[in-house]
Amino acid sequence: MAGWNPAEYARFGGHRLQPALDLLARIGDLPEGDVVDLGCGNGAVGPALRRRFPDRRIVGVDSSPAMLSEARAEDCYDLLDQGDIADWRGQAALIFSNAALHWLANHGSLMPRLTRCLVPGGVLAVQVPHQNQQPSHRLWMQLAEELFPGRVDRSHGPRILDPAAYYHLLGGMGRFTMWQTEYFQLLPPCEEGHPVRRFTASTFARPVLEALDADEQARLIAAYESVIGTVYPAGSDGEVLFPFRRLFFTVERVGTEPRPAD
Repeated sequence: MAGWNPAEYARFGGHRLQPALDLLARIGDLPEGDVVDLGCGNGAVGPALRRRFPDRRIVGVDSSPAMLSEARAEDCYDLLDQGDIADWRGQAALIFSNAALHWLANHGSLMPRLTRCLVPGGVLAVQVPHQNQQPSHRLWMQLAEELFPGRVDRSHGPRILDPAAYYHLLGGMGRFTMWQTEYFQLLPPCEEGHPVRRFTASTFARPVLEALDADEQARLIAAYESVIGTVYPAGSDGEVLFPFRRLFFTVERVGTEPRPAD
């Protein structure tokens, strides 16, 4: 996909940060080792990680140069590594990933591999959106297929496993916890477009829109704008209540010696 737009992503930065803070609050004491922010994006969670782990080496990994430039300005990371997060290999006391791993395929092999990158007692902590079947996301795919049949490859969008699958993958590798939270987000009015459209266009809808040319993108956005307000109506002040579900899980690695990642 093309590069991320840090300004568009940061438009709803407070709403995007809150799940990361909630995930961080569930992490207890850690063994010695690095803290890795996998898919660190614009570094929004960097200050919180630094406050929580002031004496650790904190490493941010992301593929977007524009996002890493923003993360660098936070001055919270000891190392920022540009690269595909699917290819990351290393060893860490904490692998923290907020709203990033749902862009990667093959979770059946990815999640156990990341867990094996932990030192004994280390923690893998993951948050992924669990919103694909809700109207805010489903309508993008439905309208794209109606307007441009076969043009959008559904396999390139965000994907996650059923929650039970993560339990069966990781439950035997350590102390596993999982929960889901539905955030009732109050989105402020936007000067151009419905707030839910602006929220989703910068993340979930990116691969949908990038499969189309500029005129086709405009047609799809117009179609989405014509219906989204009936599902998520704006109040008299233009604010919109936007329920958004997110799935969380952690696994604390058991064992005596770290195993190399395969």
